[in-house]
Amino acid sequence: MDWRAKLDLFEQLRREHEFGVGTVAGVAAKFGVHRRLVRQALAGALPPQHNYPLRAKPKLSAVTAFIDEVLETDLRSPRKQRHTARRIYRRILIEFPDAAVAESTVRNHVRARKRQMGLASRETFVPQAYSMGQEAQVDWYEAWVDFGVERTKIQVFAMRSMASGAAFHRAYLHATQQAFLEAHEFAFNYFGGVFHVLRYDNLASAVRKILRGYRREETVRFAAFRSHWRFAAEFCNPGEGHEKGGVEGEGGYFRRNHLVPIPHLADLDALNEFLLAGCREDEARVLDGRTQTIGAALATERPHLLGCATEGFELAETVFPLVDKQGCVTVKTNFYSVPAQAGSRVEARIRPLHVEIWHRGRQIARHERCHQRRQHVLDLEHYLDALAHKPGAFAGSKPLAQWREAGRWPACYDALWDRLRARHGKQDGTRAMVAVITMGREFGYDRLAVAVAAAVSAGATDVAAVRYLLTEQGLHKAAAAPIDVGELARYDRPLPNLADYDTLLLGPCAGHA
Repeated sequence: MDWRAKLDLFEQLRREHEFGVGTVAGVAAKFGVHRRLVRQALAGALPPQHNYPLRAKPKLSAVTAFIDEVLETDLRSPRKQRHTARRIYRRILIEFPDAAVAESTVRNHVRARKRQMGLASRETFVPQAYSMGQEAQVDWYEAWVDFGVERTKIQVFAMRSMASGAAFHRAYLHATQQAFLEAHEFAFNYFGGVFHVLRYDNLASAVRKILRGYRREETVRFAAFRSHWRFAAEFCNPGEGHEKGGVEGEGGYFRRNHLVPIPHLADLDALNEFLLAGCREDEARVLDGRTQTIGAALATERPHLLGCATEGFELAETVFPLVDKQGCVTVKTNFYSVPAQAGSRVEARIRPLHVEIWHRGRQIARHERCHQRRQHVLDLEHYLDALAHKPGAFAGSKPLAQWREAGRWPACYDALWDRLRARHGKQDGTRAMVAVITMGREFGYDRLAVAVAAAVSAGATDVAAVRYLLTEQGLHKAAAAPIDVGELARYDRPLPNLADYDTLLLGPCAGHA
C-alpha cells in the first residue's frame, strides 16, 4: 500500500472510532485490519514511516569491493575520464564472468555511492530534430594518454553529425588554429562530404570578436577556409554549451568508452589510429529511439552532403621573419635555427606539428613546433659551417646540448672526439670532429653513427677512416659473371705451340748485332 492510500485509510479508521463503533476491536473487525494499525491511526493522522531492515545482497556483495575501488580510483583520474555505471557493469561482465549481477543493481549501488561521495549531479537538455546532411557540431575536449611512461594531456577534436549520430575524433597536443583546420579536412574525408551548417562555441581559432546576438567577427583564415569548403558557420551564446549538446555528449561518451582506462600508446600517430578505430567501432551502435545503426544512417546521409573541394586549402600560416645574428628566426615567440646568413629574410610556414623554413623556393629547415614561449629550438647541423671556423664554441654550444637531450649524440661520438683531441690537439681535434659530423649531410646521420662506432671499435682516429667506412660498399665490385658465347664457340682455335722458337736459343746466331 502506498503512502497516499494509507493516509486515506487512517482517516476512515479515525472517523469510525470517533463517530461509529467506538472501540478499537470493533473498528479492526469492520475494516479487516490489525488492532495495532487502528492504534497507530488514533495516535496521529499521518502514517508513520516504515523502517525496512537492511537486506543481504549476495550477488552484489561479490563485486561491491571492485565497484568501490573503481569509484575511489576515479577520484584521482581526470574529471571527464571517470567510469559511469554502465562502464563499470561492462567491466564486471568481462572481469567477473561468474558474477550474476543485474545492471540495474549496479546502477543503484553506484548512484548511492556517488551520492555519499558528493559526485551525483544531473543536467537537463531539450531534444532536437535534424534533417539529413544539414548540421554537424564541432568541439574540442581534453583527455589524458600515456605515451610510454609519460602521462600527457591531449586535445581531441570532435565533429558529430546531428542526423545520423556519426562522429569523428582526432587528437593533437595543442588546439591551435592549424590543427583545428586540418582536423576539419580529416573529418570531411571521413564523412565523405561537407555539412551545410557547422555549429561551434566561440573558440579563438574561428571567432575574433563576439558581436551582438549571434553575430561574430570571424578570423581571416577561418573565413577563407569556410568559403573554400562552402559551409555556413553558426556560433552558440557564450557559456551556453547545451546549444551544441550533441557533440558535448559525444565527447563524454567517446572518452568514457574508448579512453577509460587511460590507453598506453607509442605516439600521437598511434593514438589517432586508435581513435579512428573507435569511430569505426561506434558505427555499429544503435542510438536510443532508432532502428538502424549509426553506420547505416551515415550511408543514407552521405548523398545529402556537399561535395568535397577538389583542391586542398593551404593550412599553414605564413610569416616572413629575418634571420638574427644567432642564426635563428622568431616564429610565434619562439626561436628556430636556420642554415642561412644573418639578415636574410626567409619564409616560415607554421603547421599543426611542425615549422618549415623556406628560402628562395627551397625548404632549408624543418623543426618540431614548440608551443611554449621564448624557447630556442636548435639543430646542430645548421651551425656546422660556423663551428668549423669557431671550434672553441662547440663543446658548450646549446645546439649540441639539445642534440644530446634528444638522443642524437651517441656515446661513440664522444669517444672519437676524445681521440681526435688527443691526437691533433683541442682546436684541430674539434675541427676534425666537426668535419665528421658534416658527413651526416651527405650520408645520413644513422649511417654516420654506425660508421663512427665501427671506427671507434677498430681504434681509428682519423676523419678519412670514417669516410672510408661510409663509402666502402661502393668500392667493392662484383666479379664478372661468365658469358655463354653460344654459336661463337665454332670459331675457337687451339692455342699456338711456341716450343719451335726454343731452337733459336740453341743454335749460333747468324746475324750481326
